Amino acid sequence: MKNLTAFFIVTLLAVTACKKEQSKDNSENANATSTDSITAIAKEAWIYGYPIFYNYKAIYSSAINKEAKEYSGFNKFKSVAASATPADTLIITINNDTPYSMAPINVSDEPVILEVPKIENDRYYVMQLVDLYTFNFEYVGSRATGNNAGKYLIAGPDWKGETPKGIDKVLHSETNLIYLVGRTQLHDPADVSNLKKIQAQYKLIPLHEYTKQPAPPVKKYNLPLPVWKESDYGSLQFISALNALLQYANEDSSEKELRKRFAKIGIVPGQPFDSSKYSPETIKAIEKGIAEAKEELNSKIDNVKDAGSLFGTRAELKNNFLNRAIAAAAGIYGNTKEEAVYTGSNVDKNNQQLLGNNKYALKFTKDQLPEAKYFWSITMYNLPKRFLIPNPINRYSIGNKTKGLKYESNGDLVIYLQSTSPGKDKESNWLPTPKDEKFMFVMRIYGPQPDVINNIWKMPLPEIVK
Repeated sequence: MKNLTAFFIVTLLAVTACKKEQSKDNSENANATSTDSITAIAKEAWIYGYPIFYNYKAIYSSAINKEAKEYSGFNKFKSVAASATPADTLIITINNDTPYSMAPINVSDEPVILEVPKIENDRYYVMQLVDLYTFNFEYVGSRATGNNAGKYLIAGPDWKGETPKGIDKVLHSETNLIYLVGRTQLHDPADVSNLKKIQAQYKLIPLHEYTKQPAPPVKKYNLPLPVWKESDYGSLQFISALNALLQYANEDSSEKELRKRFAKIGIVPGQPFDSSKYSPETIKAIEKGIAEAKEELNSKIDNVKDAGSLFGTRAELKNNFLNRAIAAAAGIYGNTKEEAVYTGSNVDKNNQQLLGNNKYALKFTKDQLPEAKYFWSITMYNLPKRFLIPNPINRYSIGNKTKGLKYESNGDLVIYLQSTSPGKDKESNWLPTPKDEKFMFVMRIYGPQPDVINNIWKMPLPEIVK
């Protein structure tokens, strides 16, 4: 026993010494690399990590911060049986059509089973599975699997166990931290009780409970999950945050060289970051890279032409890390375009910024209305925050399922975008805007048809009216 204990102590000391030596090598490599190269690496790393960090914002609020209203704990659903309001600010450009059932998932120790009930055919629902990188790696729901009841095993990158009986499909994630974004259509306010019954049947069951086996051992990580602070990602602390979060992600073969470059500035999963080991010149070069990355990202956010290209699997996004960051900044957790297409604008027909002190008409000819298998909607947001806007009629979105929506006699449709009522006869088609503020709107098309998916269909832009 003494010899065995000694062996473990020696091994532990050797591993610790190895990690210290690796940390020393990283800092020496960084200090020996040109400042221009360090700046370029820091810029690339900051953009690469941006969606990871802001994905973790939701995971932290849902799974770790017990003071947050969104808190549920890992592997548990938190559902809201009502449409979103301006009070909901966890997620920017929040969807207001399909109330959310969110779940932070950790499959480090074992897989979990997602169980969904049978849902009536005229109600759209979707379970979007987003890995830590923000890739939409799998879908369950009306489009992908239908509205029948089902059980789906969600597994991390290292799981190689046997699939138990009763499982319809195994959903493989390349990260152990996952965010599940569930959406269920709410037909109208009177439908809330039905919605609650459905949401109560969404379940996440640990594998050992499903198979009635003992719980597996808890996987240990070198660094604890960080406390989420907005300011961390604007400073050198972004490296510490990444080092903690990347422990939960496997290194994809396509990122091998990328990770080698990142290691030069101390980005190594599970390794503490110590800025004191880097020269002042290296620290300045890293900070310059952060500043350049912020500037590039901010310059791209408002100029997105094809939102459909921003969301999808790793294969679909082709490791375009800037697009992934733009997606997280403009509207994290957007759906893959086959599920839903997002379009919209912050400018009018004359390419002028949309302003709350103007009155606009958004006119669709009969032939311009988008084809959708399920439904479409338009949601209003303020700028630059991208939150819903308080208004006198508490209407935050409008669409083809809106009760009382009026079409012209020839089949055309006019939506009124303004801060004050367009008149009682037109209020059925009124989507209120903020007063004296810049704004934008997003059109969501659920179950888009080929012309929409392939960018053949084009959305009209608002026109100023008097």
